[in-house]
Order: sequence, then structure tokens, then C-alpha cells
Amino acid sequence: MLIIGIAGGTGSGKTTVVRKIMERLPEGEVAILPQDSYYRDSSHLPLEERLEINFDHPSSIEFELLVKHLKELKKGHQIAQPIYSYLTCTRAEETIPVNPCKVIIVEGILILTNPELRKLMDLKIFVDADADDRLIRVINRDIVERGRSVNKVMERYESTVKPMHLQFIEPTKRFADIIIPQGGNNHIAIDIMTKYIENNLK
Repeated sequence: MLIIGIAGGTGSGKTTVVRKIMERLPEGEVAILPQDSYYRDSSHLPLEERLEINFDHPSSIEFELLVKHLKELKKGHQIAQPIYSYLTCTRAEETIPVNPCKVIIVEGILILTNPELRKLMDLKIFVDADADDRLIRVINRDIVERGRSVNKVMERYESTVKPMHLQFIEPTKRFADIIIPQGGNNHIAIDIMTKYIENNLK
């Protein structure tokens, strides 16, 4: 089993890179474990407090469960991946069954901050993008997908997203085996990544 970690700042284009790689690979050969599914459940907190959660701090992720699930997949066992809602900031009671595959892609902004998780990865990738480009994507995504106002998005960017990126995410570049600039627009890097995975599948 090949385990690939794809990290990068919020709005850097990680999801696009993953999608473009997946489009070129045989169906059923690759599974994705998004870090976003492993945010800690906050159903015990009042809604006002839940809406103030710092999603860009490593403590918001239940890395213990993510590491456990990767180890289970490596042993050939099916796992029950959590479902997390950004609208309610809670985990759903339902889960997604994930079967062992030849390639597992772990994707998320903070995945390279955890030493135990890094040790499980055969290849570590950091998707890089200019801060301005990331901000534009964050504004569009948070308004459309997460129902936030422009003011709320900007306030969150200044108070948590930007400082957390500088403190936790940007420094993890040094753990990456490959850095992909320009995110999903870097077709050459995506081609190289796809070929690498295809060679491993053979």
C-alpha cells in the first residue's frame, strides 16, 4: 500500500490536485482520507462556541483516530471514516466505509504537522500558492459552501487563518518530498505525480 500525504495552506489548491490525480487513475485503486473528516466532534459545546473553533490549529484534528485508521487500512481492514459538518461543527452519526486500496491519499492543511502521521507516509507533497490567491479562494469557498458573510470570512482570515498558516502550515514545507507551486494549475507536477502512482500500481 502506497500512502501519499498532500498538504498546503487553506485555498492552495490541494483538493484540485487530488481531484485531477484521481481523474487519471483507475477507479477503485485509490482511496482518499480527508483531514476535514477528522475534526474533533464539538456537539457538547453551545453553537456560538462551535462557530468560534479554530479549524487551523493542529489541536482541532483527532490525529489519533486518523493514524489508527491508516494503520487499520494497512492491515487490510475496512474503516468507518467520520463525516464532519462545517455548518453545525459536529460529526454525523453516519460514517463512510473505506476499504483498503493500493493507494491511500491523505489530504489536509495540517497533516504534515503530526510526526506519527508523517511516518506512515511514503510520499509527502506540499501544494504551494500565493497568499492573495489563497485568500480569494477562501472567501469564495466560505461564502458559498459554509454560509459565512464576507466580513466574517475576513475577520477569521486575519485572526486565525493567516497566523495559523505562518505558525503551523508554512513550516511543514520542510517535511515535503515534493513542493507543487500554483496548485491545480501545475499540470506538469500533476502529470509527474500521476505517473509515479501508476508505476507503483503496476
